[in-house]
Amino acid sequence: MSVHLYSETAWKRRAKARKMVLKVINHLILIAGSVVFIFPLLWLVSTSLKPDTQIFKVPPELIPKPFVWKNYVDMWIYFPFMQFLKNTLIVVILSMAGVLITAPLVAYAFARLKWPGRDIFFMIVLATMMLPGQVTMIPLYILFRRLGWVDTFLPLWVPAWFGGGAFYIFLIRQFLLTIPKELEESAIIDGANYWQIYAKIMLPLIQPVLTTIAIFQFMGAWNDFMGPLIYINDQAKYTLSLGLRLFQQQTSSSQTEFGMMMAATTLMVIPVIIFFFLGQRRFIEGVVLTGMKA
Repeated sequence: MSVHLYSETAWKRRAKARKMVLKVINHLILIAGSVVFIFPLLWLVSTSLKPDTQIFKVPPELIPKPFVWKNYVDMWIYFPFMQFLKNTLIVVILSMAGVLITAPLVAYAFARLKWPGRDIFFMIVLATMMLPGQVTMIPLYILFRRLGWVDTFLPLWVPAWFGGGAFYIFLIRQFLLTIPKELEESAIIDGANYWQIYAKIMLPLIQPVLTTIAIFQFMGAWNDFMGPLIYINDQAKYTLSLGLRLFQQQTSSSQTEFGMMMAATTLMVIPVIIFFFLGQRRFIEGVVLTGMKA
């Protein structure tokens, strides 16, 4: 009996030790992966603080010697960062508002309401995801030019007010399908209409997926380069992504100011990182829960 207890205890100890070793290995792999992914960001910040003579030094040095804060000062003088930031915020805020207001409405109609041809229309919406952006680029430009929207911000945010795109509609619809129908039926018995059910029951429950699409839309609008390049002609209306390209072109004729460029890029990246970390928990929750029920 004692031998049996000893062997069982030893087996538990070995299992616990094996579990601890696997846990350590998993953490080491995750740390190594995080270092690989975070290295470009560290290199960006490091380069923004280096003198020009140290940027292309071989082998490269991650820690600047000395720290050159002058790159940020010069960037602020020679690069109209605030003007481009204001233009970018206009596009980002209006496009995010459009997506967060209209995409849940469309998804709610596809997920919870019954109407003739609902599934057929939903398949048509999903089919638009198979169209490359290059296919619709020229027709959209012709349309916006005839509307007189070229060289304005309208083409960059108005389309977001028409459902936000099939991908967002699909994500929210799949999330809505995970909500029990009993909640909706109880609200109807209590005399609530569809608008009240949507506003008081559905919207609070889909906050995780709304945070997910808010992050996606923020990053997409913030980093958008092709849209402003096609529709914006006036340099005073450039967004940050297009402004950085303009700054590079203006300095490439003599010598590209990589220190100032990296400083401007660092300031452009910081809001994206902050926005992601603020909504990180709900973002992961939204990704995990979306699509659990088809």
